[in-house]
Amino acid sequence: MSALTPASEVILRHHEQFRAHHLLFAGDLQDNLATEIEAASVRVHTNQYHHWQSLIRQLGDNAYFGLVADSTFIKECDTLIYYWPKSKHEARFQLRNLFSVLSPNTDIFIVGENRSGVRSVDKLMEGIATFHKIDTARRCSLFYGQLKNQVQFDQNNWWNSYQVGDVIVNTLPGVFSQDDLDVGSRLLLSTFNAPISGSLLDMACGSGVLASVLGKKNPDLTLTLSDVGAAAITSSKATLKANKLEGNVVTSNVYSAIEEKFDWIISNPPFHDGLKTNLTAADDMIRMAPNYLKSGGKLRIVANAFLPYPALLDSAFGKHEVLAQTGKFKVYQATKK
Repeated sequence: MSALTPASEVILRHHEQFRAHHLLFAGDLQDNLATEIEAASVRVHTNQYHHWQSLIRQLGDNAYFGLVADSTFIKECDTLIYYWPKSKHEARFQLRNLFSVLSPNTDIFIVGENRSGVRSVDKLMEGIATFHKIDTARRCSLFYGQLKNQVQFDQNNWWNSYQVGDVIVNTLPGVFSQDDLDVGSRLLLSTFNAPISGSLLDMACGSGVLASVLGKKNPDLTLTLSDVGAAAITSSKATLKANKLEGNVVTSNVYSAIEEKFDWIISNPPFHDGLKTNLTAADDMIRMAPNYLKSGGKLRIVANAFLPYPALLDSAFGKHEVLAQTGKFKVYQATKK
């Protein structure tokens, strides 16, 4: 069996009771337990494109990528195994969506690291299902409950909006900087003092705020935005629309769906996958950036100062420069020769 997260190891301690059940895995999956567990059938709903790419190799059509659950896809499932994400608001969004399409009396298993807030599940789901802790190990907790009744779910009720200057930012739960512009992105935007033109790729775009601010200041800029998260893709489209901006929003695992070259690649790259530190996406973005930049094109990113990006930039581009810095963040730029 492949390497499992602590949460999956806790699930595996109860594998005997899943053998005769039709399982639906959902939430913050970080491994391939769904492809290896013994059950009558297994389906996976994920809103992370890179996880879906990994799962479809073995599950095929039994793995589904999307923001919200598809009732036809999950109609045969009688047991939900849900991995708690790092955001409680995201957990509420996902669980209420799932509980709106799963059948009453569905068995619900919710697992997560204790530091993620999973122990608040009973309070958050009060009136929908009663949960009891049935196991704790590896700094994780496993809760069991049964869905009483389907709940009402309307995605439109979950939007949040804020403004950055004259730009309206629309976000859904689970998107980075859901409630306000983060300090790192603000520092990155502060380095764009002069007008820019050409084509721009906003990688790991989140809410689409970076591309939207720059697009509004530079009307001739051609915008492409990419992310692995379904909530980010949906939020970016809504942010562009709210600001009457045109842009191509692409679901892509780093450059997996990117086919052109750009004058600019900008990013506030993630260095977590769920609760775990993971530099893989940022490493790939920097290492492969010269292949997706035009001659003279620039990669400009903001990152925590302690992250090992200078060496990566020098390896990929030959050299880099620091455009701005605070005690915590640095803005790096590298140019393709």
